[in-house]
Amino acid sequence: MRIKPAIFIPTLYFAEGLPYTIVNMMSVVFYKTLGASNAFIGSATSFLALPWTLKFLWSPLVDVRGTKKRWVVASQMVLSFVVLLAALGCFLPDPIYATLVIFLVVAVASATHDIAIDGYYMDVLDKGQQAYYVGIRNAAYKVAWLTGSGFLVYLAGLMAESTALGVKGGWFVSFLVSALLLFVLALFHMKALPEPELQAEGESESNKESLTLKKFGDIFIAYLNQPRIVAVIIYILIFRLGDALMLKMAQPFLLDDVSKGGLAISTTEVGIIYGTVGMLFLLAGNLFGGWLVSRYGLKKCLLPTALIQNSAILLYWWLAHSKPRGEILGFLNLHDRMFEAEILFTTLVNSVEQFSYGLGVAAYTVFLLSTVKKSYKAAHYAIATALMALGLLLPGAVSGFIQESIGYELFFLVSFLASLPGIIVILFLPLTTEDHGI
Repeated sequence: MRIKPAIFIPTLYFAEGLPYTIVNMMSVVFYKTLGASNAFIGSATSFLALPWTLKFLWSPLVDVRGTKKRWVVASQMVLSFVVLLAALGCFLPDPIYATLVIFLVVAVASATHDIAIDGYYMDVLDKGQQAYYVGIRNAAYKVAWLTGSGFLVYLAGLMAESTALGVKGGWFVSFLVSALLLFVLALFHMKALPEPELQAEGESESNKESLTLKKFGDIFIAYLNQPRIVAVIIYILIFRLGDALMLKMAQPFLLDDVSKGGLAISTTEVGIIYGTVGMLFLLAGNLFGGWLVSRYGLKKCLLPTALIQNSAILLYWWLAHSKPRGEILGFLNLHDRMFEAEILFTTLVNSVEQFSYGLGVAAYTVFLLSTVKKSYKAAHYAIATALMALGLLLPGAVSGFIQESIGYELFFLVSFLASLPGIIVILFLPLTTEDHGI
């Protein structure tokens, strides 16, 4: 029986997003609950993103060795095993540095996994389908984000607070569930993923020959041979600069004590905020953004969605400035934690920010796809996303040091200001009225 893309595209991109979330988002809360400083969290977890920045170095191997379906399944099996090691590593006497090494292995396997999935996406779908499924793939990817930063963080907090397992035991359960999810997805994809029926137009059997240094160079030259390449590279590198700063410190801000400028929200409450209402708004933003670009094209959508996405950073500045506390509608005597100001306003801010983020990243993803040459789809998309990862790594690495130096309020304002150059560069991109990103 042939499985439809509407089924396997969401499962593929959920599988792609989960290990990324473990390394880049769950690890932030994990290290925070173990007592690590924001400076350590910002630099260490950004260092873990290095494989996504360097993945272009081995991306041609995925194009010329084996099938992308085999790469996908094998990577998911490896990821399941290594995440299981991370779960076991929680019980080590000093789990911080041991898990840091394990997370680095997860990152390498996950970056390879991304290359295979993104290449498979462009192999198995035609151009129209690629544009149509952008919102769906981004939504599934972000569901994985919110499963990790929402449900699995909540689970870790719940196990730590309500059982004798403690903080380490709570994270053991959370990482164990992650490993099991990846294993089940690997088994499903082994059976469900179809092989592409036809080679893409312009792709020859020569691409399946052994990788030579000349071919390796040709792949990069082919990517660079496109209009306004300097503007394209600058845009990919800096568009998410403000985003990278804000996202790295958003959860530490929610978890930190009021005396440190935070909102003193518990781990379980952060999980609920990200994993419930936040998830719904992020999904809505991704789907709506994908529809907008498919309907109106990048030229009309890229700048407006970028403005909306980055303006939402100011909401975190407002939270840090106002530090809402106390019960909302206290005269009703509701006595419900959800009606306390820090929870209610954080939920509202997170929901708007997630919707705006989904809207902007949907258009940004379509632009990345538009830079890919069909002869080397996996390698070229890996180059584009590696540039994006580099643009996230560098600001993320210094985010904790900046926050500790200037405090949360000024930090989120700086994050917003850092987003403005990336918006301006959009005016110089080679966009056409017919360009729908593919």
